[in-house]
Amino acid sequence: MLSIVATPIGNLGDITLRAIETLKACDAVVCEDTRVTGNLLKQLDIPKKELISLHGYSHPQVVHRLLARLADGEHLALVSDAGTPGISDPGYVLVAKAAEAELRIESVPGPSAVIAAASISGLPIHHFLYLGFLPLKKGRKTLINSFIQEERTILFYESVHRIERTLLELAAALASQPERQVVIARELTKMHEEVIRTTVAQLPVIAKSITRKGEFVVIVGALG
Repeated sequence: MLSIVATPIGNLGDITLRAIETLKACDAVVCEDTRVTGNLLKQLDIPKKELISLHGYSHPQVVHRLLARLADGEHLALVSDAGTPGISDPGYVLVAKAAEAELRIESVPGPSAVIAAASISGLPIHHFLYLGFLPLKKGRKTLINSFIQEERTILFYESVHRIERTLLELAAALASQPERQVVIARELTKMHEEVIRTTVAQLPVIAKSITRKGEFVVIVGALG
């Protein structure tokens, strides 16, 4: 069985009892960074486990070997560095192949940065568009310009290295909608959690003053 285990995005207290039980019971843990996951297991007082690295640069044979182990009856737990696996991280490849092979998959739900940000935003989220990370180059400008007509609330991740650029690009693309609401969530569940509620008109100022530390979720409010 493959267990998809959500882990804390910052606050260790957000781990679920079921996640702890699963991590204790599994035969091995598949993770992005073995150092990060090893430290998490140590903090949770979980005995040492076999940790298998699976990231964006992993050879396809890694996934094939994991599928073989699942087919042989092993119980593997899939985690990301933080949050729910498969959401903007390489774990989805293993899940997709396991589903294709009709292997048993279970979800052990828990923290997710994008859902946490959506819930705290105060913006309409009965319908929303999640974009992961915006493209770095190809298609980026076209995508951002499409926000002008998007009637749903838009959510996406952004890194500390590109947050200023992205906010300035949003301000330029949505200049005709200066009162459109924008929420920027940073370091959710951590000590320095910050939620900035602003408008398109204020984005140039925010872009220059925002704290460049941590991970960001940017939310652009729906039209109307």
